[in-house]
Amino acid sequence: MREILAAAPVIPVIRIDDPDSAVPLARALVAGGLHVLEITLRTDQAWAAVERILAEVPEAITGIGTVRRPDDLHRARALGAHFAVSPGLTPALAEAATTSGLPLLPGVMTPSDILRAQEVGFDSLKLFPAEAAGGIAMLKALAGPFPDIRFCPTGGITPANLPDYLALPNVACVGGSWLTPAEAVARGDWPRITQLAREAVAAANP
Repeated sequence: MREILAAAPVIPVIRIDDPDSAVPLARALVAGGLHVLEITLRTDQAWAAVERILAEVPEAITGIGTVRRPDDLHRARALGAHFAVSPGLTPALAEAATTSGLPLLPGVMTPSDILRAQEVGFDSLKLFPAEAAGGIAMLKALAGPFPDIRFCPTGGITPANLPDYLALPNVACVGGSWLTPAEAVARGDWPRITQLAREAVAAANP
């Protein structure tokens, strides 16, 4: 999972309502320099969208987000997804990640969540919802007792606070939904999405 997190400073967190938009959307993000994509299971079209991206945008590292059940994780693996993201972690999800071999980025919010994730072998975690959980101050506080954990904070990340998050030594990357505005996707405004991706990459590498 750490290799995947190191591949891009920002992971777009993507909701797809129309599978026909999946491939041009993925290509627009890749063109802007963001190759790691998280397609969330928040619509009925998510699985079809992932299947199309995997088939037609092989240069993308495509993951499935909002995984809440072991069946979702096994289906993601069977489909050929490169990784999965969950909002939290249960014993069943942890076991499914082990048996499937699919890299999983589980969500945590508290020190106890982190300890439980560590106990079953996870050292790369999603702080979610990041801003609500304390944001940058929380991550600074967690660095002391958990120096070996790397985080991908997600939830409330914006272009304005992106550089401050990425400046933290325990932050590997961030997740954000601002890169794929619903109105831009609906209009097929792929140049705008490419530009947002480029701006995110530039902000991460001042």
